[in-house]
Amino acid sequence: MRPKTETAPRGALRLAVLGLAASLVLPLYASTAFALSEIKREEIPAPVMPPKPATEENATPEKSVPMPDPIQTPATTSPADTEEPADEQPAEPQDATPTEPGGATGPAAPNLDPDGPLPEIVYDLSRLPEPVARMRTLLVEAAKTGDIEKLRPLVGQGESMPQLSFGDIEGDPIAFIKGLSGDGEGQEILAIMEEVLNAGYVHLGEGTDEDLYVWPYFFGIPLDKLDPRQKVELFKIVTAGDYEDMKQYGAYVFYRLGITPEGRWAFFVAGD
Repeated sequence: MRPKTETAPRGALRLAVLGLAASLVLPLYASTAFALSEIKREEIPAPVMPPKPATEENATPEKSVPMPDPIQTPATTSPADTEEPADEQPAEPQDATPTEPGGATGPAAPNLDPDGPLPEIVYDLSRLPEPVARMRTLLVEAAKTGDIEKLRPLVGQGESMPQLSFGDIEGDPIAFIKGLSGDGEGQEILAIMEEVLNAGYVHLGEGTDEDLYVWPYFFGIPLDKLDPRQKVELFKIVTAGDYEDMKQYGAYVFYRLGITPEGRWAFFVAGD
C-alpha cells in the first residue's frame, strides 16, 4: 500500500511547478523593461528623413558660385553734359612758315603762289646789280675750269658760307660738293652750275630780308605755267623723267643758285 502523499493528483503538482517558474520570470522581465526606460531620449538617433525634391524656390546648390550684383544702368546724360568746356576748344591755326613740298624752309625752298602774279623772267645780265653780276661771273669762270677747288675762295667761311644742303654739313664744304657729283671729281656739279647760271633769272623778295636773284627762273614759276618754249629751256637742265617727278610737287626742285643784292653767294641746293 503506497503512502498517502504519492497519491496527490498530478495536476496539483504541475500547477506548483508553473507557479514557481512564473515567480522567477516576472521579476526579470520587469527589471529589463525598467532598464530600457532609463535610456535618455537624446541618445536615440533621429530618424533619417528623405531629402526634399529640388524646386525653383528652395533649390540652392551647396557649392554654387554666387551671382554678381545687378548692373546699375547709368543715368542718361543730356547733350549739354557731353559738350567740351569752352576753354578746351582747339586754338585757331596760326599762319605757318612757308615750306617747300618736302618740308624744307628758307629762301632756297620754293614758295609759289599759284594765284599770285608771276615774277619777271630776265635774261639781260646788264640789269643785275654790280655785286651780283660779279659773283655770277666768278662762279661761271670757276665752273668752266673743271676744277672744283676753284670754288673754295667763293665759298667763304662761317655765316658767309652758302647753303649747300637742307641738312647739316660736316667737314669741308668743297669735299661735300665734290661728293654730290656723279663722276666723283666734281665735273658734273660744275656743269650743272654753269648751265643753271646761263639760264634766265628772277628777282624775288625785293625789299625784304630774303631779297635774292635766283637762277634758273623755273624756281619762281609754277611748272604748269611754263609755255612750250620755256619747257625746252627746262629740258636743257633736267630730263623729261625729272620733269614728271617734279610735277607732283608743282615746283622746280632741281639745283638752284641764289645771290644776295650785296653779291654774297647765298645757296646752291637741290631737293624738296
